[in-house]
Amino acid sequence: MTDPNFSRPGAVDLSSLAAPTLPTAGGYVVEVGEPDFQDLASLSTKHPVIVEFHSARDTSGPALSQALAELVNAGAGRYLLARVDVDAEPRLAQALQVSAVPTVVALIGGQLAPLFQGTRSREEIAAVLDQVAQLAVANGITGRATAVATGEQEAAEAPVDPRFEAADAALQAGDYALAVGEFDTLLAATPHDPEVVAGRAQAGLLQRSTEFDPAAVVAAASARPDDVAAQLNAADLEVIQGATEQAFDRLLQLAAEVGPDEKEIIRLRILELFEVVGRTDATVLKARRRLSTVLF
Repeated sequence: MTDPNFSRPGAVDLSSLAAPTLPTAGGYVVEVGEPDFQDLASLSTKHPVIVEFHSARDTSGPALSQALAELVNAGAGRYLLARVDVDAEPRLAQALQVSAVPTVVALIGGQLAPLFQGTRSREEIAAVLDQVAQLAVANGITGRATAVATGEQEAAEAPVDPRFEAADAALQAGDYALAVGEFDTLLAATPHDPEVVAGRAQAGLLQRSTEFDPAAVVAAASARPDDVAAQLNAADLEVIQGATEQAFDRLLQLAAEVGPDEKEIIRLRILELFEVVGRTDATVLKARRRLSTVLF
């Protein structure tokens, strides 16, 4: 998670300024206030909630707000973005010790995680959101947010895809083996559905992680650098911990050194981890190019 350094350049002290109007957004973006915060904490047990504290007095805020909203909406339910106007909600800002805007935090499993304060580039915001998604998966939080209607502050209950009800219920119950089975059934019916493929990958990683002793995984990988199973476990652990580039480097290097049968095992695991991290993630795009070189 990025450094929650509240003195970074680009943060605007709340005691100053006067200015423009922030952009509005629909999709997975909603304006909230103090009465809504407990509901947000509950939602964060199903999917990550990104909370943006903003003010219309902040002249630099609209660009960041727009980029954040667009990236969250592009995630198609990986997160919900909840925006808090600190001028309208001073008690909430004070309770959470928000002293400048913009301030962005995450709610994951009911826990508050500071992300950043001040302006950030679109690429930096995207990297932070990827870290949030990985942390959520590592904590067994794999649900999808419900879209909200443009311009409305109340969540408009979008139709829930009934295909995922059984898999989502299994994930919420922590029965990852059952979730894998449910996703396998969906894959048999729709083998190229990207949402099904990603859900199966996440459920598979969660199922494998239930047997992990992190210290033992690291020790085994260090002691047996040529052991494919040990290296696969180590790569899983690294993805869970957010060290995706290290995980991909580990498996790609091993794939270049083993025979055809083991190479295929590694290829399948890398492709699965690509789905967990996200197809458009920079580390995935880089590793995918390398994977083609290793295989052919």
